[in-house]
Amino acid sequence: MTAQFQSFDDLASPAQGTRRIPLLRAELARRGLDGFVVPRADEHQSEYVPPSADRLAWLTGFTGSAGTAIVLADRAAIVVDGRYTLQAGQQVDTGLLTVVRLAETNAEAWIAAELGPRRLAYDPWLHTAKGVDDLAKAVTKAGGTLVPAETNPLDAVWPDRPPPPHAPVVLQPEELAGESAGAKIGRLREALAKDRLDGLVISDPQNLAWLFNIRGGDVAHTPLALGYALVPREGRPILVMDPRKISNEAGAAIGDVAEIAPPARLAEEIARLGPEGGAIRIDSATGAAALLGLVEAAGRRPDRGADPLTLMKAVKNAAEIAGARAAQRRDGVAMTRYLRWLAETAPSGSVTEIGAVEALEGFRRDTGHLKDVSFPTISGSGPNGAIVHYRVTRASDRTLGPGELFLVDSGAQYRDGTTDITRTIAVGEPSAEMRDRFTRVLKGHIAIARAVFPKGTSGAQIDAFARRPLWEAGLDFDHGTGHGIGSYLSVHEGPQRISKLGGVALEPGMIVSNEPGYYKTGAYGIRLENLVLVEAREIEGAERPMLGFETLTLAPFDLAVVEPALLDADERAWLDAYHARVREALSDELDEPTRAWLAQATRPIASA
Repeated sequence: MTAQFQSFDDLASPAQGTRRIPLLRAELARRGLDGFVVPRADEHQSEYVPPSADRLAWLTGFTGSAGTAIVLADRAAIVVDGRYTLQAGQQVDTGLLTVVRLAETNAEAWIAAELGPRRLAYDPWLHTAKGVDDLAKAVTKAGGTLVPAETNPLDAVWPDRPPPPHAPVVLQPEELAGESAGAKIGRLREALAKDRLDGLVISDPQNLAWLFNIRGGDVAHTPLALGYALVPREGRPILVMDPRKISNEAGAAIGDVAEIAPPARLAEEIARLGPEGGAIRIDSATGAAALLGLVEAAGRRPDRGADPLTLMKAVKNAAEIAGARAAQRRDGVAMTRYLRWLAETAPSGSVTEIGAVEALEGFRRDTGHLKDVSFPTISGSGPNGAIVHYRVTRASDRTLGPGELFLVDSGAQYRDGTTDITRTIAVGEPSAEMRDRFTRVLKGHIAIARAVFPKGTSGAQIDAFARRPLWEAGLDFDHGTGHGIGSYLSVHEGPQRISKLGGVALEPGMIVSNEPGYYKTGAYGIRLENLVLVEAREIEGAERPMLGFETLTLAPFDLAVVEPALLDADERAWLDAYHARVREALSDELDEPTRAWLAQATRPIASA
């Protein structure tokens, strides 16, 4: 089987930085600059950036989804979070770039300590206004000068930079979207009026797609069309996007509610947004500092804050929830077929990490509904499983070995929903330590799944539920417990999340992941992930509105790695009930051998 949507070629290498950083330094010197900040970002702060904006990877060889390089004339660093510490150390020239762990020193702190009285440049299209403020404070502390670059100096030394993407724009049917674009625009205008705003610059392509009920293909694994929209409190919105991307059908639908303008007219259209002196909202999360400058130049007053669409989009309507359930059931059938194949094939020593990815994508393709994977599959056997965001390449590919754990984190894009699931599988007999750690992660997963909490509770307030069983053994994990999920949009959607930093209240209709983990460097990794829907809970005698979670994902956990003695009665009851639900939901869609395998895989824990 051949994977359609993923590549295993690793075209990046530490040698890239060795060759290319000197080129950037020469260009900076030519411009009279002493340093430059290179974020992993495009003009929209997208998670996945088009090849034309993948500057950090081109310069350094680091291919993670988050990171920042600071290149000075005599030193350089790349700052990454805990997910990517190991990966960055392998991918960049560590003799040229110091790998800095975000938990210990952020980019601004490194600049404040290392810059001195020099001129540091940045591209105002690749940083938010807050990001520029933070840079400015760090540069001032160092005694230096922060300089906005008129054009990106890295682009000047990138001779074969790819052109911007031009994937076609298509409509998301209203029966799946659940609400017309016109109705959404009406709700948005009400929110603008409530906040006394005269207009909004939409910079987040996810919000753009949701508002106009469109999808595209400008970035990998997320059906987005890159562009902007300008929405006045009164008057027709303007969609700023290359018209060549917009099909006649999509153009006609958009034309019912908005005008279309090419990107070259962005500044001109901003100059007409709202009345002179009016308050124009710039999204603090995705709005480039350059947009704020355009608003100011137009004689309007920039208002930095949250795009109201972000929260609207996060709360799924009835059609989106129905689509999510259908997508999860479909994906559960594919996953169950895959897990049976894995259980029967891996012990023979014939399955590699790449082969495991190809097989899983094949089972999903067999559904007839797969549009893309929702992110590159994390397929980590043994020590590779301990690399939180490991991506297998032909160079790193290894066989699933006996006595090892295999971690597979994957997802799919279906027209009616986006999926994300992680399972950790024992190949052969797991050790007692593996069973202990797996069960502690499972206990944390169950604690989130069973959580009941008052309305207004944020993800930060329940994040510790998932960690307590690990904490009790002196263990933890260095990532959030859960992130939001889009509706045939991004697999990582805000503003809701279950993490120490998740300050947004969870609301009915939001979908988040539940994915605690444990990682032993050089040995194995464990992560168990389901998607859950926030829903209202009726509790007799409750004195305030209460919420809980409905688990949407349907696939068995590997009972071979569960230590029953570590589970209490309520945890065993939850696991048995979940597995019974998986059997009931999926069995009719499976052939008889797979149905029999599933019955055994989901047997009551007392029989395991």
